[in-house]
Amino acid sequence: MNEYELKVYEEIEEWKRKLTRRSGMVNRISKKAQGKINEWIPEKVHEMLTESIKAMVKTTLFGSQATTNKDQARGLTLAERDELARNKISIYQKTAVVEGAGTGAGGILLGLADFPLLLTIKMKFLFEAASIYGFNTKEYEERLFILHVFQLAFSSDDIRKNTLADIENWESRKQEIVEMDWRKFQQEYRDYIDLAKLFQLVPGIGAFVGAYANNNLLKHLGDTAMNAYRLRLLQKSPEI
Repeated sequence: MNEYELKVYEEIEEWKRKLTRRSGMVNRISKKAQGKINEWIPEKVHEMLTESIKAMVKTTLFGSQATTNKDQARGLTLAERDELARNKISIYQKTAVVEGAGTGAGGILLGLADFPLLLTIKMKFLFEAASIYGFNTKEYEERLFILHVFQLAFSSDDIRKNTLADIENWESRKQEIVEMDWRKFQQEYRDYIDLAKLFQLVPGIGAFVGAYANNNLLKHLGDTAMNAYRLRLLQKSPEI
């Protein structure tokens, strides 16, 4: 490894320590309450939500695949890839802020439209990140990896630890993971963003809350994606 790669390795180790650190009391209480609410929701509603989000995500994956520039980072060093990734994160943060402010200012009806719009922005960014770090999203395993990165960013303590283990050992585990657990995927995502996005539906403050929440959610997703792909590159070869 060169000096920059050693620096990245240290950053990844610190990132993993933060990821596996236990959540704060407020988050744990919130998760417990959301778990109780999910128990009260009828099974048919859970099935409907799961199928709806599954269809939404798969549609977004297809659209993102078609519109991503596959050759944008060919021949770049790891440092150059990181710089390009940070620029993309900034661009997608700004897009998400505008979207969140717009739907938040529109009250409940437009606020509800934020969910699929923000999901689309997030998935599009993840395809960009995969391309920047040289991974071919035409391959099913790479699209599956994208979903794992998404789940890593937006999940509770136990699921996050298990997902991180899958990502750290992706080359050996990817053949075993045939399909996502869509029920877990949608439930973890909804639970993660519910508290952050709830106040976006409140008239008067919705625009501010929507912009603030979306900016933070994209920043968090960007950091997660960067480190997940950098981890894979450093595992793949000492010479990037």
